[in-house]
Amino acid sequence: MRKVISGLFISLDGVTEAPGQWQFDVFDADMGAAMAAHLAAEDTILLGRRTYQEWAPYWPTSTDEPYASHINNTPKYVVSTTLDDVHWGDYDTVSLIKGSPAETIARLKQQPGKNIGIAGSSTLVRSLLQADLIDELTLMIHPVIVGHGKRLFDGGELKRLQLVGSMMTGSGVAFLTYHPRRNG
Repeated sequence: MRKVISGLFISLDGVTEAPGQWQFDVFDADMGAAMAAHLAAEDTILLGRRTYQEWAPYWPTSTDEPYASHINNTPKYVVSTTLDDVHWGDYDTVSLIKGSPAETIARLKQQPGKNIGIAGSSTLVRSLLQADLIDELTLMIHPVIVGHGKRLFDGGELKRLQLVGSMMTGSGVAFLTYHPRRNG
């Protein structure tokens, strides 16, 4: 069965919003290799509405490799209760999940393939984690205190996780990978 995985850039104070404003000074070769491995292990992407609306105007015409080819050619599912349709430039690789994503994600997990990755989308990550729909969460903790912005864990129920992997990049970014602790 496929896994739903999420990898998020996050500051020491829990901010995930606008990492482009605070994370590129520590993006080193270690981080690039870890990100390349993450991309190679996924063949489907989930996006929240806000991330979709920020990315759709940029990525279809971008030449920022290797991510542009990956994000443009990989099937994407946008989770939204407010959008009526979605487009990805000249690419026919995006679909809309209206309402609750549980049924669609369960169906995708049963199909053959690689991981289903969640790109950005901290609100989506938080809601899927609360609904027990995320199998693996990697937090790339940057050595910075942002002080303001959207935080990953802002409300919600108690969730227990198990650390299953860790790595430190040369520039001081801690990669911590967790699996949800399931009851039973």
